[in-house]
Amino acid sequence: MQHPLSLYNTLTRRKETFEPLHSPFVGMYLCGPTVYNDAHLGNARGPVVFDVLGRYLRHLGYTVRYVRNITDVGHLENDADEGEDKISRMARAARLEPMQVAEYYAHRYHRHMELLGCLPPDIEPRASGHITEQIQLIEEIISNGFAYEVNGSVYFDVPAYNARHHYGKLSNRVTDELLAGTRDNLAGQEEKRSPLDFALWKKAAPSHLMHWPAPWSEGFPGWHVECSAMSRKYLGDTFDIHGGGLDLMFPHHECEIAQSQASHSHSDEARVWMHNNMITVNGAKMSKSLGNFITITELLEGTGTTLTQAYSAMTSRFFLLQAHYRSPVDVSDEAMQAARKGYRKLMNGLRLLDKLRLPEGTDRAADTSAGDAELQKLVADVFGGLNDDLNTARAIAGLFNLLRKLNGFYANLTLLGMVSEAALAEATAAYRMLVVDVLGLQDEPRANAEALLALTLEFYQEAKTTKDYDKVDQIRAALKGQGIIIKDLKTGIDWAYEE
Repeated sequence: MQHPLSLYNTLTRRKETFEPLHSPFVGMYLCGPTVYNDAHLGNARGPVVFDVLGRYLRHLGYTVRYVRNITDVGHLENDADEGEDKISRMARAARLEPMQVAEYYAHRYHRHMELLGCLPPDIEPRASGHITEQIQLIEEIISNGFAYEVNGSVYFDVPAYNARHHYGKLSNRVTDELLAGTRDNLAGQEEKRSPLDFALWKKAAPSHLMHWPAPWSEGFPGWHVECSAMSRKYLGDTFDIHGGGLDLMFPHHECEIAQSQASHSHSDEARVWMHNNMITVNGAKMSKSLGNFITITELLEGTGTTLTQAYSAMTSRFFLLQAHYRSPVDVSDEAMQAARKGYRKLMNGLRLLDKLRLPEGTDRAADTSAGDAELQKLVADVFGGLNDDLNTARAIAGLFNLLRKLNGFYANLTLLGMVSEAALAEATAAYRMLVVDVLGLQDEPRANAEALLALTLEFYQEAKTTKDYDKVDQIRAALKGQGIIIKDLKTGIDWAYEE
C-alpha cells in the first residue's frame, strides 16, 4: 500500500502528510529571479525541483495553480534597504532603460528554463506590474500599527510586530541575537527605529531610474513586499506551498510571513514552506557575490572556467535531481559526467520499452504471481521515494533497480514468460511516465547532423570512386527521403535542401 505524499515543512520542522486547503486544488508559489543578469546553475535548482513537484501533484490528480514571480524592481544591492536597484545599476552601466535590461534577461531566463525541461508557471507576475497591490498591502500594515513612515519611506516595525507575534519563527532566529549582530550605528539607515526594521517603500532619490507615485512619496516598493502582495492576489490569503532557495529563508521569507501576519490577511501565507538547498563549487556556496557561479549559458556551451566541457540541459536537470532537494550538491566535472551517464542510462531504458515482447511460440508460465509482485514492488519503490518528501534521489535509485530488471528481460526475452502481460505493461508505462512526465527528462539528439551528413557524403564519394553505382543510388535515395539532394560539382561534392 502506497503511503501518501509527505513534505518537509520548514515552518514546523517536520515532515507532514500533504493535505491541500481546498482539495483537489493546490496553490503553489515559487520565488523567481531578479532579472538583471544571466541565471546560474544554483538559480535553476528551485525551478527544477518545484517543476517536478508540480508535475507529480498533477499526476496524483490535483489541479495545480503554480505561480512564479519575476522581480524587476525593488531588489537593491546586497539584498539591503540602501544602495542602487540591481536592474537600475545594470541599465545605467549599459545606458539602457531598466525595463530593457529586465526584458532581455527575463527572455533568457525563460529560454533556459525551457531547455532544462521546466514547464512554464500558470501565472508569472512581475513586481512592476503589481505596484497597486503592494501599496494596498503596505497601507494595511500601517493601519494595523506595524509600520511607520519617515521622510517618504515606510519601514516595517519589527519590535512592535514581535511584541505580539514571533519574528524569526521560520528561520528559528531570536530577535535579541539578531540585534546583537548589528552595529550600534545604522550607517545609511538613520531613518529606521530598529536595525531589524526593513523597508516596505523607499522614497526615490532624483537619480533613481524606477519610481511610482504612492501616498508617502514618489518611490518604489521594498524587495520583500512584492511576493506577499502577488501570492495573495493569485493564491489567496492562505495557500498550500511556498518554495524557494535556502538562502531566501532569512530575511526574505521571514519578512514575507511578518508582512502577511501584519496585514489584513493575518496569515503565514503558506501552510507548507519548502526550501531547496544550495549548489556548491568545491564545497563553497555558488553565488554571484563570490564569483564562483556557473551560468546556465556557460554550462550548456562549455565557456566557463569551472568546468572543462559543456553539458547538455537534460544532463544538468538529472544532476539537479540526483540529490534530495534539501541536501547540498557539489558541482564538478566528475559529478556532471556521472550525471550524464545516469541520464543516458534512463534514456536507453526508454528505448527498450517497446522491444520487450515475448518471442513468438514462447509459453507464458501458468503462475506469474511472483514475477508480477516483484515488478509491482520495484515500481512502488519509485513512488515511495517521491512520496517521501519528493526524494528524487531515492526515486531515481528505484528507477535504476526497475531498469535493471527490464534490461534482464531484454537480454533474455524468454524471461518475459515469468510475468503477465498486464504487469509488464503497467511497469513499462510507469517507467515512461515517471521518467518523462514526472522527472521531466526528455531524450536529446546526441548526433551532430552536419557531421553525419559529411560522413555520408564521404561514403557517397567512395562509392562513386569504386563505381559501386547501386550504393550511389541508395545513398542518393536515402538523402532525398530526408529532403536533401546531392550535387556533383567540378569542385567536389556538395548538398542542398530539395526545393
